Order: sequence, then C-alpha cells, then structure tokens
Amino acid sequence: MLFDIAWDTSSQWAFAVSILPILLKGLVVTIQATVVGFVIAILLGLILAALKASPLKLISWPARLFTEFVRDTPLLVQLFFLYYVLPEYGIVLPAFMTGALALGLQYSAYTSEVYRAGLESVPLGQYEAARALDLSPRRTFAVIILPQAVPRIIPALGNYLVSIMKDVPLLSVVAVLEMLNVAKIIGDRTFNYLIPLSMVGLIYLILTLVAAAAIRYLDTRLPKRGIPLK
Repeated sequence: MLFDIAWDTSSQWAFAVSILPILLKGLVVTIQATVVGFVIAILLGLILAALKASPLKLISWPARLFTEFVRDTPLLVQLFFLYYVLPEYGIVLPAFMTGALALGLQYSAYTSEVYRAGLESVPLGQYEAARALDLSPRRTFAVIILPQAVPRIIPALGNYLVSIMKDVPLLSVVAVLEMLNVAKIIGDRTFNYLIPLSMVGLIYLILTLVAAAAIRYLDTRLPKRGIPLK
C-alpha cells in the first residue's frame, strides 16, 4: 500500500516535470499577449483621455461613447466580433493579434478613466506655473503635467496589468495556445487535469505576486513633484 502511494507520487512528479517545458511555451504566449494588450491599453487610453478632455463636443463625445460601449460590453463579445466579423469586411488578423487587440481595446476604456483621474489630480498651480514660464500647451502637457500624473496612477495601471494577464485565458476560444489552453490540451490527451491545471494556477500566482511587487517598487521610486510653486 505504502509502496503504491510512493510510486504514484513519484509518477505524478515525473509527469509534472515532463509537461513543464510545454507549459512554459504557453507561458511565453501568455506574457506576450499580456504585454501587447497592456501597451495597446495604455497608449489608446491616453489618446481617449486627451480626446475626452477636449472642449469640442465633436471630439469629446465620440470618445466618451466609445469608452462607454467598450466598458459595457463583455470582452468575449468583442473578441468574437474582431475574430469572426472583421474578416467579412476583408480585415483578417492572426489569432494572437486579434486577442491582444481585444484585450487592449477593452482595457483602454478603463485606463482612459485612470488617466483622467491622474490628470485632474495635478494641482492647478502647476498649469499656472507653466503658463508663467511661457510654455506651450503641448510642452506643458508633455513635460509638466503628464510626468506628474503618471506616477500617481501607477498602482491603478498595475492592477489593470494583472487583470489583463488573468483575462488572457479567454483567448483560447480563438485557438491561441496560451498557458491554460495548453494545460487543457494536456489534460484532454492524458486524462490528468489535476497536475497541469494546478501548475497553471501556481504559475499565475507567482506572476501576480511578481507583478504586484514590481508595481509597489515603481510606485515608491517614481517622483511625484512638479514645478516648485514657492
């Protein structure tokens, strides 16, 4: 009896070691999708925040409508739309790029609100000091306001980075071989789901803890001061 348990434990460990390289390949895809989706989200979010801040309603209202539409519809619906509907109009994207784009579009709506809150948190005196120094509006935004706003929103952006990473498994519905999809395929072929799914959960836990530590480090290191007002 004890010999059978020891043998079973040994075989499970051997199985875990044997599938680890395959899971790591899926992990690479997971990280790539997370990074590409996050880059799209922060860049498009900044553009949306700037558009929504425009005094011209012709510019601000479409950006606000886009933000509300994206925020109020499920990511899975947007993913299916990009993957199945766009090809009908001649726009065909690889599965990976489609998934990363869907993640970026979904979270750009949230990051745009984060940027808005960050820009509004910069004291009004900083704008007045920039005008006193005869800085152009573009230079004021790029050199004075944005560098102060970004450090204030690092924790919020970091939370969305983690959220994007945890949403990457949804890309499996369009045949992206990210880590969870790879684990499911391993389970389908070996009839052993416990080991690969447990390993994926553990890897995600490690990634989340590392990301949280990096976010805290950036939050404490980035300066938050602007033009001295006195």
